[in-house]
Amino acid sequence: MTNEAAAAWERCLGIIRDNVNWRTYQTWFEPIKAVALNQSVLTLQVPSQFFYEWLEEHYVELLGKTIKRVLGKEGRLEYRILMESSSSQRNPASIHMPASTYNRPPKDNNYVDMPLKWDDPTSIKTPYAIPGLKRMQIDPQLNANYTFENYVEGDCNRVARSAGIHVAQKPGATAFNPLVVFGGVGWGKTHLVQAIGNEVRRLHPNKAVLYVSAEKFINQFIDHSKNNEVNDFIHFYQLIDVLILDDIHLFVPATKSQDVFFGIFNHLHQSGKQIILTSDTPPKDLEGMQERLLSRFRWGLNADIQAPDFETRQSILRMKMRQEGLEIPDEVVKYIAYNVQTNVRELEGAVIALFAQATLNKKEIDIDLAKRVMKNFVKTAAKELTIENIQKMVCDYFHLPYDRLLAKTRKREVVQARQITMYLAKKFTKSSLKNIGEHFGGFDHTTVIHSCQTVENLMDTDGEYKEHLLELQQKVQLASL
Repeated sequence: MTNEAAAAWERCLGIIRDNVNWRTYQTWFEPIKAVALNQSVLTLQVPSQFFYEWLEEHYVELLGKTIKRVLGKEGRLEYRILMESSSSQRNPASIHMPASTYNRPPKDNNYVDMPLKWDDPTSIKTPYAIPGLKRMQIDPQLNANYTFENYVEGDCNRVARSAGIHVAQKPGATAFNPLVVFGGVGWGKTHLVQAIGNEVRRLHPNKAVLYVSAEKFINQFIDHSKNNEVNDFIHFYQLIDVLILDDIHLFVPATKSQDVFFGIFNHLHQSGKQIILTSDTPPKDLEGMQERLLSRFRWGLNADIQAPDFETRQSILRMKMRQEGLEIPDEVVKYIAYNVQTNVRELEGAVIALFAQATLNKKEIDIDLAKRVMKNFVKTAAKELTIENIQKMVCDYFHLPYDRLLAKTRKREVVQARQITMYLAKKFTKSSLKNIGEHFGGFDHTTVIHSCQTVENLMDTDGEYKEHLLELQQKVQLASL
């Protein structure tokens, strides 16, 4: 029976393909599956309640006439709708809905979607169009301050930034479509995708660019649904040449918004338009997102952004200083970069807080003022430096488990890390040699002396060793300020 249903539906699709444009066909008819044919009743499975309602609202007469042509005068449709809460189950639950028998005039005599009047912004109601302006003058909702020039590149974002520049140069014409940028809060995703939008507008002024958060997209869809204006909503988004959708993880609980975005995504992608998305997590970890959307997110490039490292944080601070016309001593920049390790927003906030304190109190910006400001700004600031702190810093640097550092072993990598730790503990703490040795499982003071001497000798003879040690020493020095 399933084979008969599939064959009957395939004959229907042949008629439908001749009566709708190919984008409409791929968006609204390709996802449908025929699941049963009982006498003259063809049962179709559709992905959601919204999908069913859309077909009934826009293509009821086309479907009705097509079914009667294929199955005869008694032919009719029924729908099987997958339950939204069961989409991830092996055998998802479903509900049955009869097709409407209501007849109404089609959109035009050929059942082809009416073309939009590009030069008439009043032909549809748009969420962002500026009244009286044409399509290309849709407000892009971009922050002009977010550009590639002030987006600091580092190891943490190099791939994503390079991909963004490539996309901006040839939007919709690269393999990076969609471009999905993911990473933690405050790591620079929004800045990067808006920089792409601003660069597209500079290089391709005739392209319509739009930045919108997923939250705003969902709210717009709800408002348009209440006012029976979903058609206007969808057609507006189909106008966009470069769509930038921020925080797509917010789609997870919004199943109907996922449905409508699926249709918009298909239309834009098939039309050669560029889609740029951001998420706090990798797309594969978006539990609750429809698999058909996740598969499309994998069509292009998924580029991650990591937390900025120490060097990148310093570069970001110096960029912020130039923008604000500030001069801050290098030791203060390093101190802030060391103590603020969470995100870029806190780095910028720290600079503003420091400048405000210096201005209000009429004081020069120095390390003492920075310590007072940072003490209230982040919890990690101005902590007391201990041997344990240094041990953990060295372990992190060499990717060595903490318990291995304290183990009685003669393995070279462990011995070297232990010697460096003893050297730094002697240099940056007031602990006695005996106390330092006890922190490593009971070594005596002669072992500590020998370790310190070994470190100094290697610094004189091994350039790479010296480089590692100086980098570690800088980290410990910043922590001791």
